[in-house]
Amino acid sequence: MIRRTVREFAEAEIRPRMMEWDESQQFPMDLLPKLASLGLTGIQFAEELGGAGMSAVEYCICIEELARVCPAIALSVAAHNGLCASHIAMFGDERQRARYLPRLVRGEVLGAWGLTEAGAGSDAAGMRTTAVRQGDCWVINGSKTFITHGRIGGVMVVVAVTDRAKGHRGISAFVVEHGTPGMSAGKKENKLGMRASDTSEVVFQDCRVSSAHLLGEEGQGFINTLQVLDSGRIGIAALSVGLAQGAYEAALRYAKERRQFGQPIAAFQAIQWKLADNATRIEAARLLTYRAAYLKDRGQRTTRESSMAKLFASEMAERVTSEALQIHGGNGYTTEFAVERHWRDARLTRIIEGTSEIQNHIIAKRLLEAGR
Repeated sequence: MIRRTVREFAEAEIRPRMMEWDESQQFPMDLLPKLASLGLTGIQFAEELGGAGMSAVEYCICIEELARVCPAIALSVAAHNGLCASHIAMFGDERQRARYLPRLVRGEVLGAWGLTEAGAGSDAAGMRTTAVRQGDCWVINGSKTFITHGRIGGVMVVVAVTDRAKGHRGISAFVVEHGTPGMSAGKKENKLGMRASDTSEVVFQDCRVSSAHLLGEEGQGFINTLQVLDSGRIGIAALSVGLAQGAYEAALRYAKERRQFGQPIAAFQAIQWKLADNATRIEAARLLTYRAAYLKDRGQRTTRESSMAKLFASEMAERVTSEALQIHGGNGYTTEFAVERHWRDARLTRIIEGTSEIQNHIIAKRLLEAGR
């Protein structure tokens, strides 16, 4: 029922306008109330907060079905749910959860999450954004880059160095609301793909917040972000599966309709094998993703499983979309067919929330630890 409901919504509300949003490079804010009406701005959050109270597996289905039509919208929904709101839900105190989560869950504002910097992606030691305690306040200085909803988000979780001498244990997280003096949007990124998802720099210049904005314990910010990413990577894996599914279905339709040498190209073994291989890859990625989500629902640690799902699904998505474009031939290289957009969008999945190389590192580390 969830799959059918989200699919019908995506086909009716998103597909007719997806190219318009891609070309304008704007997130459609008028879509936000519609997403909220289906519970898609609070998928895994409690009903008393206004959320849909779904499981991690159901979350994957929602993201997958959105990505099947428009990966960029799916990315915004995943970042909102799986990063910003999730971080507050997991590590915020009761007052913080009561203040921020209802607005996020009801879709009154979009959430942003600020970890990445120009010189610090997966390397937390390179982080330059600082938060210095001054009396009962923290003063934040620095900048974050590649921030989803950096210009349009209403609430942002910001990770900053609070004690550089302590390394990873000297990093803390803060909740900062849009409009706070000293916080401003910087450069808006002109991206290859995922163009309907807002991405920009966020700059902090003597941005002063009270001690009540410290999210979780001081010095635990980086450790907490790793836990948030364990869940967030499941969402990116689901996005990759849905993205590939959409491209595969388009290629399958095209192969049945396109005729060469007096017959549909689907009659040619070369095309049949591409379709068979791609369908198999998608199913394998889907099962890896659902397994990670299932383990999360059982309350188990999913660091290895989340990374495996994200690694395999993102690599699969790039390959499947490339093959789907190849099946379309020259037509696939034009904007008349949506497969070129899926191909552009797929490339980000191997980078966002930890590159494929970082996923390999995480998986190997967990495997070696298990063997001790």
